[in-house]
Amino acid sequence: MGRLTQAVKHLLIINVILFFATQIYGDLLYQWLSLWFPENTNFQWWQVISHMFMHGGLMHIVFNMYALWAFGTPLERVWGRNKFLFFYFSAGLGSALLHSGVNYYMFNEGMQALVNSGMTENQVLDIISQGKYSTDWYSVASRSTIDNFLSAYNTPAVGASGAIYGILVAFAFMYSEAKLMLIFLPVPIKAKYFVPLLLAADLIFGIGNINTGVAHFAHIGGALIGFIMMWYWKKNQFNQNRWD
Repeated sequence: MGRLTQAVKHLLIINVILFFATQIYGDLLYQWLSLWFPENTNFQWWQVISHMFMHGGLMHIVFNMYALWAFGTPLERVWGRNKFLFFYFSAGLGSALLHSGVNYYMFNEGMQALVNSGMTENQVLDIISQGKYSTDWYSVASRSTIDNFLSAYNTPAVGASGAIYGILVAFAFMYSEAKLMLIFLPVPIKAKYFVPLLLAADLIFGIGNINTGVAHFAHIGGALIGFIMMWYWKKNQFNQNRWD
């Protein structure tokens, strides 16, 4: 890929610095900078941006930063720094929006079931804000409904994956014939097939509510915004313009 481009380099540096900072101030930084559910008392407005620079472990940041370097560098060379950053953060915001929207649906489904059982919303919020819940709740709704409800409230989102998926989509648009490989499937696949396969897997896991520890709808949200932007730019012959 050659020399690092400016935006990619600075994004890498910020992500790495915050990753090492979490090794020292982990709980505090995760509380401040992760993306919490809006009803959670830990939620702050800046988290829709700051969560993109937080990662849950070494492999998480290694894979994301490798993808940022490998796929982001050629895009920044074509687009210029400003256009690349605009695209990157737009995809990241789209990721946060869809992830939060899905969480909002799961939270409301569980809350409605508990309210229908005779509790008030304030009573439920008071309990879960203390990190507690009642096993009796499983008698008023399915286990998956209650588990999803608690997970939506208690589990923050971290990582650049949503923005990275937007970058992957853009790469597939611009370099569709480039051949890529998965580590667990070392067979060269053209980018125009590789990226849809990744998204199909995320969609299956997300809709199937399969617990993999990955925010699959965050990936889909970033990819969706990336697709919309690339489609619009291509349609309006805007794709090759640089924003220097």
